[in-house]
Amino acid sequence: FALLMVGWGSELSRAIIRLRLTRGGRVALRGLAVGALAALALVGVRVLSARPAPPDLGGLLPATYPRLDGPAPLVALVDQHGERFTIRDLRGRPALVTFAFGHCETVCPLVVHNALAARRRLAERRPGTPPPALVVVTLDPWRDTPARLPTLFERWMLEEGDIALSGPVEQVNRALDAWGVVRQRDPATGDVVHPALVYVLDGSGRIAYASTGAVDQLVELMERTAVRTSSARRP
Repeated sequence: FALLMVGWGSELSRAIIRLRLTRGGRVALRGLAVGALAALALVGVRVLSARPAPPDLGGLLPATYPRLDGPAPLVALVDQHGERFTIRDLRGRPALVTFAFGHCETVCPLVVHNALAARRRLAERRPGTPPPALVVVTLDPWRDTPARLPTLFERWMLEEGDIALSGPVEQVNRALDAWGVVRQRDPATGDVVHPALVYVLDGSGRIAYASTGAVDQLVELMERTAVRTSSARRP
């Protein structure tokens, strides 16, 4: 309205005067006035009822990044020592859980490498935070048999306290399904198409977050998990 008054003030004034001379014009003007007041009132209500945005955690991810907060699957598999393993065997240690296979030369080595790099960076940024274990579940139990796990453990450059898992084909597939890992295997080549996926587990064996495995993202999610876990333990 202000712009109209500046550009066409005289014409607008004459039009308003002509409207006021007729009954229909006066009704239209009153309707415009009531509408303008209602709009101003609505804006005022919206402003007064506005809530502050979620706090900025100072990282790459928004504060609304979804926290899963669900129990980790407990399907038992076999580790690189030939022993039975479930998430309960972490005994309160936080963990990163990811999925790979030995013949993969693209996604898998990168995801495992990023998880290790994120753990090292977390240790630098939060020296007092317990280092999470890295758990790698094979996507190819046909070739990554339990007997090959020590070789894969070294190839992936896993460290003491980390776990590589395999087992009978049906059992591994049941575990992968329980973890929600989408995958497709080519029977001719044995290659497995799968997404980059890393779960962040807290010390109670619950899934805190899911990640695509980028280093900065993993560090931030592990920090959020550590902060929340520390807060929950305070009396």
